[in-house]
Amino acid sequence: MTRALVPVALLLSALVLSGCQKEEVVEAGPVELTAPTGSDDAQWKAYLGQVIGRNQEGVTDRVFSYYLPMGASEPAEGDQDGKTMYDRQLENVSAVVQRTVLPGNMLAFGSPDSAKMADLVVSAFTGADANALKGSQVLFIGKAEDADRVKEAVEAAGARYIFVEAK
Repeated sequence: MTRALVPVALLLSALVLSGCQKEEVVEAGPVELTAPTGSDDAQWKAYLGQVIGRNQEGVTDRVFSYYLPMGASEPAEGDQDGKTMYDRQLENVSAVVQRTVLPGNMLAFGSPDSAKMADLVVSAFTGADANALKGSQVLFIGKAEDADRVKEAVEAAGARYIFVEAK
């Protein structure tokens, strides 16, 4: 009786397997990212993180990201030395550029205030050694009208410049 069930089991298995259809995989291209319209820090940071993630080709080491919220030029509440967030971030970036950045690293800059972030990058990179960022990359996420002045400062320091328009 067991031998009689073997052909039946094989036939049922074949029927079950023939009923399985191969799922068609539709590959969609990457979703276009849209910059937030307001100045919500959480939305901007999430957006910038996605843009940075998509532009890491050639990065073999670390990514250092810099963000300025709207109103970064106003003194922070409770700050006793009178420095603004812009001032502190400019000091940080200037120190990094002066120490040089190792090849394979990326510096990424973005802000809802593109012009202010462009000012920061240009200020921090002005006067840098021509090889300070040789072999590294700088990603600027901002408005098209700010791209060229940032590019000039970044390339003068020896970095590869990448621009992504925040739109």
